[in-house]
Amino acid sequence: MAAPMLRCLLFFLGMFFFGTNASDEFSEELFIKPLQKGYVYSHFQFTTKWNASIHHQETFQHYHLFPKALGEVLLHYDVQELHLSQTQGLWHHRQWGYPIHDAPPGAELWVWFKPSVKDIDKTWTDLANAVSGLFCSSLNFLDSKNTVTPRWSFRPQGLAHQGYAYRSYFMRYGTLPREIVCTENLTPWRKLLPCDSNAGLSTLFNAFHFHDANYHSLGLHVRPICADSACMEEAIELSQSLSVVTDVVSTSNTGAPHWSLKSLFGNHLVSACPIASKSVIMVQTANSQEPLPYRLTPEPTSVEEVIRGDQKHSFAVYQVPSFTHSGRVLNVAGTYNDVSGLQEDGTPPPIHAHRYITGYGLSDGGISCLIHSSLPVNQSIIYLDILPWFTRVYFSSLEVSNNGHKVPFKVHYVPAKDRSRPHHLELSFMLWPHSTTRVSFTFTRAFLKWTEYPPDANHGFYISSAVITALLPSSFGYTSPPQESSQLSSIFSENSTSYLIRIHTESLLVSLPTPDFSMPYNVICLACTVLAIAFGSMHNLTTRRFIKEEAKAKRGLLTKVKSFFTRQKDATLSEQADAAESADQNDIKEKSKEKLEASNDKPKEGDQS
Repeated sequence: MAAPMLRCLLFFLGMFFFGTNASDEFSEELFIKPLQKGYVYSHFQFTTKWNASIHHQETFQHYHLFPKALGEVLLHYDVQELHLSQTQGLWHHRQWGYPIHDAPPGAELWVWFKPSVKDIDKTWTDLANAVSGLFCSSLNFLDSKNTVTPRWSFRPQGLAHQGYAYRSYFMRYGTLPREIVCTENLTPWRKLLPCDSNAGLSTLFNAFHFHDANYHSLGLHVRPICADSACMEEAIELSQSLSVVTDVVSTSNTGAPHWSLKSLFGNHLVSACPIASKSVIMVQTANSQEPLPYRLTPEPTSVEEVIRGDQKHSFAVYQVPSFTHSGRVLNVAGTYNDVSGLQEDGTPPPIHAHRYITGYGLSDGGISCLIHSSLPVNQSIIYLDILPWFTRVYFSSLEVSNNGHKVPFKVHYVPAKDRSRPHHLELSFMLWPHSTTRVSFTFTRAFLKWTEYPPDANHGFYISSAVITALLPSSFGYTSPPQESSQLSSIFSENSTSYLIRIHTESLLVSLPTPDFSMPYNVICLACTVLAIAFGSMHNLTTRRFIKEEAKAKRGLLTKVKSFFTRQKDATLSEQADAAESADQNDIKEKSKEKLEASNDKPKEGDQS
């Protein structure tokens, strides 16, 4: 009786376990977009969809495809959404358009917490330390001095309670513009993939090619989404992205902008991830009804044409399993027929910006940001700027102007507190059609304590990028998937009429009044020299032994003459004695020799007989 009951119990437990985790889905996608002047934009997108609720603790007791290391962090710190980017280089919006995931130089982390969190600031600090250890980064330096709570710029990307749309109390945003991205960040990020780098598109990962590129960015995004079209159930979506911009002209032996998977990543594609439900490569072949001047080999599986707003886009789609079965390899290549038009500047996107430092000297300065709009209508945007506390901003100098005319704006400003919090500036205003709007303000540089300077104090201090958020009516230069799904192939069925963009400007480098750190060295050398001289004298006085010598009587001239002749006489007598002694020794040697010869001449007894 016990055995059948045990089998039934194991059956139901197995059904519960596999029923909970078998609904996981994993997809891998690679998007390739050739750019002007011989650049190629490659974007890897790995999406894991877990049909479970992020609000239930029982969800994180069993794992299938979702990484357990990340799930434990989300559970322990009550995370609603997590967005992390680690970027090396600057994305040039004017020349390259909009990326799929825009990210500032350095590290960026913004998180939405659940309402059950009581102490948001402490939980944010602990979460930053945990994520720092998980991805081998310096996110543990995110503290109150570089963290803000944006009021308008950020909203939840996934499912959220209605209260999140009006309040940002449970949200924290922090950046580290000086963070360097290297191989030790890529390795833990890659290990979160179900196939790691053993199969699938992740086999194309080559750290040497990535870090030698003009731009590369690692991204990780976790959010709750709808499990079905009716949104009756929740799901957890993990999106991992890797963006790379490569200058194929400088790396090519012929100087031509021809590209291939082998030239971009140093390897062919040999297989698809066996766990992935979708493994595709998408190459943009036309944009705005203008075909791109290159030919693809081999022939794609299909060509998809998409109309997004007033723009037409065409994509060549390669189904990786159909090209890599039976041990074959896939090497997608693009060969240009005419390269004359590649050196021309492309059409800039509808909105792009340029931010820079103004002023001179080490006392007063300022920041200006030029926001260009090529739209034919007014466009509302939100401008977010975070400044460190040592830039004493003059709020009265804040100005938004367009061609000399002041532009009305709505502002949310939180002044900085020394060594406690940064300046938090958010503006909402309109961009006029076909114009350039300028946001500017001035500041004074503060004096720091000498212990607050980094080892390379004369290098300067970084100011994080400004963030511009807008909802565009046109999809020109827009490549991101719709907000409902992170899969790139979801753009084939999109019917949106507006497109959310969030672009980041340049990070700035500002110099502060820096003390002469060579002076302590000089003082130390001088003090050590004086101390050595004083110590040496005292040491000699305390350790040297003094011996008293008896005074000798002074001799006169006559005494010196007598002693001279006496020494001469003594020397003569000594020579005579030595000569006599040597003569005696010679006589003794001769006598000994004669006796020896006489003994040799005497006959022996044996001879007589």
